[in-house]
Amino acid sequence: MEDKDLMEKELLNVKNACDLYMHGAIESSTTETHNAFKEALNTSLDIQNKIYNLMAERGWYATDIAEQTKINQVKQKFQNQ
Repeated sequence: MEDKDLMEKELLNVKNACDLYMHGAIESSTTETHNAFKEALNTSLDIQNKIYNLMAERGWYATDIAEQTKINQVKQKFQNQ
């Protein structure tokens, strides 16, 4: 298995963990539980960011730059609601 494949899988796993921690924090019934989930979420977000940056440095995670006309269309759409 290639390094790129491993990093993609790890990024997906961390994103899934972030989703679970976020929902855990939202649904927490006590402050202690909420804070534990929130701390785990923040740690996972930091890890996600590091993985993303490593992948982007290696050209494994390319992002497209949105055209200004598309941005304006989306802004207009939501301003009219």
